Amino acid sequence: MKSFPFQVRYWDGSTVTYGEGEPRFTLAFKEKVPLMKWLRSPVMSFGEAYMNGAVDIEGRIEDVIELASANGGLVRNNTASSLQKGISLLKERENVQHHYDVGNDFYSLWLDETMSYSCAYFRSPEDPLEQAQLQKIDYVLKKLQLRPGETLLDIGSGWGWLIIRAAKEYRVKAKGITLSKEQYKKTRERIAEQGLQDQAEVELVDYRQLAARGDEFDKISIVGMFEHVGQQNFPAFMKAVQTLLKNRGMALLHTITQAKEVPTDPWIQKYIFPGGYIPSLREVVAFLPEFGFDPLDIENLRSHYALTLDHWASRYENSVEQTRKMFDERFVRMWRLYLQSSAASFRLGGLHLHQILFSNGTANDIALTRDHLYR
Repeated sequence: MKSFPFQVRYWDGSTVTYGEGEPRFTLAFKEKVPLMKWLRSPVMSFGEAYMNGAVDIEGRIEDVIELASANGGLVRNNTASSLQKGISLLKERENVQHHYDVGNDFYSLWLDETMSYSCAYFRSPEDPLEQAQLQKIDYVLKKLQLRPGETLLDIGSGWGWLIIRAAKEYRVKAKGITLSKEQYKKTRERIAEQGLQDQAEVELVDYRQLAARGDEFDKISIVGMFEHVGQQNFPAFMKAVQTLLKNRGMALLHTITQAKEVPTDPWIQKYIFPGGYIPSLREVVAFLPEFGFDPLDIENLRSHYALTLDHWASRYENSVEQTRKMFDERFVRMWRLYLQSSAASFRLGGLHLHQILFSNGTANDIALTRDHLYR
């Protein structure tokens, strides 16, 4: 068990310090609420209580997450008996909009100019966010060993910068698919602005529908999308990739993973990623041979995602006033908690980011070394 000093300030004004030394943070409870509701679902309760303003954190959210991770949850450690004075959450308010219904205006406040909403790739911790995102896109495309004239499919193409860069810099014919109408509209605008209508396209379609049409591609990228597939849909997703990927073609799966197969955080499930599921690495790898896929390269970029989220959290704080005008204080607090706690989870090792390169069948016409990744 890992511990460090922290402080709890209760709704009646009383303050208790746990541990020896200067407290790293203070949990300030604003209202008297029933303990049992908190104990039944501590993660959900804490998340909702913070969103609603029932609890404030004076200090770094990362320190709270670190202590909770090391001790199995804040209310399960030795402070639980003191918290019996009454800790829970306020009445639940109406659910906020789902993750991808928030809109382009919101994301443009704190994403970089490419509008990349996935883990960046840092050659140095000092790299600006936009540079790191471009490096990530190039890293993915280099791993796929693209050749001029090949066809590339990007499943879950976001705002489209990967297919645009693939078409422009790697001279391939690139197609993106998304289920977001706003992303689809923005990507079409960007393709037109770049004059790439003959080399790049985006379609508002599900991966299963595309596979049913019989389309095939030399290479496939799947960046930051697999977390939304859902555990029950893994076989259908892998089957679709098998159908869409040419024989001996290569695919790159860039996905958040966790060490073991555990349910999605209930607060994240309800407020941030409804229907999402974060797989374990072994869960993903176990599926590959079932569909004739040959794993070629696996890399963990966990620390890169922590850095990415640091940038997002900082940029988000700089846009809080605009966000508050667009939504409300509860929404502001929800996203602050999500971004900062996610950074902590990657930094502490609870979450990982794996890039898994695989081929459809045995592919021998590939690079013998990784030299091409660093040129």
